[in-house]
Amino acid sequence: LEVRERVEEVLAYPEGTVGRIMHPEVAVIRPDVSLDVVLRYLRQRKSLRRQTDGLMVIDRDNNYLGKLSYTALLTSDPAMTVSEVMLPEADSVRADTPETDLAILFERRDLVSVAVLDDGDKLVGVVTADDVLDIVREQADQQILNMAGLEEEEDLFAPVLPSAKRRAVWLGINLITAFLAAWVIGLFEATIDKIVALAVLMPIVASMGGIAGSQTLTLAIRGLALGQISSANTRWLAFKEIGVGMLNGVFWAVVVGAIAFVWFGSVGIGLVISAAMVLNLLAAALSGVAIPLILDRLGIDPALSGAVVLTTVTDVVGFMSFLGLATLFLL
Repeated sequence: LEVRERVEEVLAYPEGTVGRIMHPEVAVIRPDVSLDVVLRYLRQRKSLRRQTDGLMVIDRDNNYLGKLSYTALLTSDPAMTVSEVMLPEADSVRADTPETDLAILFERRDLVSVAVLDDGDKLVGVVTADDVLDIVREQADQQILNMAGLEEEEDLFAPVLPSAKRRAVWLGINLITAFLAAWVIGLFEATIDKIVALAVLMPIVASMGGIAGSQTLTLAIRGLALGQISSANTRWLAFKEIGVGMLNGVFWAVVVGAIAFVWFGSVGIGLVISAAMVLNLLAAALSGVAIPLILDRLGIDPALSGAVVLTTVTDVVGFMSFLGLATLFLL
């Protein structure tokens, strides 16, 4: 009956909250007992919950007071009381805290276990690092699916028709963006006809921009998921990524420009592709930061649609800058 009551207590909390994953069985002690008594109490228990680093301290009304770490217990004078060596400011979370906030707390504070309290500051359970690891693993799986345009219920061995329907939407969106890039290329058809080398070099500019943008996009999405990006550091992050884009753009522009010159024997083509490379990597860096922030503010999951938007930007900017500069300076 006691086990059933504990299970019902956990299930009473909403899905996705700390209360739903907490362990209601907690080893607790009073603040006025000696450490020697605590040691004898632990010897009688003969076992402890895995992934815990201390005992929760409560008063007679079950109000949470702090944590007695095992380190303090083993290294302090056994005659001392719990209240003298416990951590009164030990971290705790409310039972209705979202799981994502719990994962951020463990990551930032490097926690092993944390007390779970109700609205009245009474101890109702404990969550441990292995519980948080499960949350992080689920979030990572979901993010990977989202970046591929797949849903959580997508399964490798799902039936053909449902799988095809779920994936068709994002294939259609990608097709639209591909036609947009093709339309930009079509605007410079006459230029490509006169300088065939441009058709050979076009994919290089777009590909380098896409890779650079994806790197920034991935870091930005991770930062949003972990709560590391806020209005206070957005501007700094944008300038930092622009600086990275500029340095990489200049370096690889020199490399690609030199290869183009050796390959086609044209200084003009080398200079044009170098300039286009710098412009596209700058656009990729700025887009990699801006796109997830804008999508997040609009309530759209950046992991689900950010890569599609970014690819469109880098393809369009890459083709437009490369072919546009070639039209201006090589014809």
